[in-house]
Amino acid sequence: MSIHSHDSAVGHLDHSQQKDGRWALFTQVLFVLLALILLVFFRGQAQFQTLGIIFVSIVLEALPFMLLGTLVGGFLEVFVPQEKITRWLPEGSWWAVFLGAGIGLIFPVCECAIVPVVRRLLKKGVPLGAAVAFLLGGPIVNPLVAASTAVAYFADWSIVIRRLVFGYVVAVAVGLIVNLIFTKTAAVRREVFSEGTHPALAVVSEHGRPATAGEKIGLAVNHAAQDFFDIGRFLIIGAFVAAVLQTLIPRQLFSSALGTPSLSILGMMIMAVLLNLCSEADAFVAASFRSSLVPLSAQLAFMVLGPMLDIKLIAMYHKIFRRRAIAALAVLTFTAVFLITVFI
Repeated sequence: MSIHSHDSAVGHLDHSQQKDGRWALFTQVLFVLLALILLVFFRGQAQFQTLGIIFVSIVLEALPFMLLGTLVGGFLEVFVPQEKITRWLPEGSWWAVFLGAGIGLIFPVCECAIVPVVRRLLKKGVPLGAAVAFLLGGPIVNPLVAASTAVAYFADWSIVIRRLVFGYVVAVAVGLIVNLIFTKTAAVRREVFSEGTHPALAVVSEHGRPATAGEKIGLAVNHAAQDFFDIGRFLIIGAFVAAVLQTLIPRQLFSSALGTPSLSILGMMIMAVLLNLCSEADAFVAASFRSSLVPLSAQLAFMVLGPMLDIKLIAMYHKIFRRRAIAALAVLTFTAVFLITVFI
């Protein structure tokens, strides 16, 4: 009976992986076809150069940070035991969400670097709410972002504090709600947990000796390389879609809505999703809108939402979460940022 159950579970896992593989292949083929159509459409036009410049700039800006994130994730996988992580962030504890949203203060990462790190943390047993809180809060609640915001706003620390506090509150709120409406298995993709042991680990265990430091570093780099190529294709797709949208949608469409506070907040939030800026650089873009009489609340909405939700991040989230969870995460994050900035 137990053997039959095990075989059924394995069969179900294989079927799920095949389904996910077919969906990934479909999206990649669709992306290639879209790219070819757009290349034909833009050929010989000035917009083609604009699209190419935006696409390359997004990728070049994101790749170094994503490489750093995959390296951190690989070293977490090899050097940090699961027991330590589950002891620091135990499953079922509400305070783990509050702690997760503030980890960026001692572990600063940008939004591109954080995706592979969160993927490894979930595999290590970090609670779903805490992982979501770190995913959203880490790129904002950290000293590097605080420093860049202070420089952009000429050491106006009230704006820096508001950005960090708003980012922390949104991350905690969304993390708590996600914990209530999803279980980890319902929100996280199955393959995040089903990745097997690396072959080199098996060789070490067969010899009956602990792995040397060199072997562990090699394993960590190997894990990082796997994550880099696995998540990197979604970064490419997201960057291309963002470049297309930025090329086709005129900025004037949003600037016309910046006259009233609520519409200016909504317009700046949509721009944050489309522009795909790094969390260390978006403060300078937000500060440039002061001359356009954009209210501070809209500037803060731009700086809080951008590192949590943009086109490339939504594409990269597909390597961690199921589609329903991504949709819920996007709606909750967008709504929370809008509400907190409207009512300040």
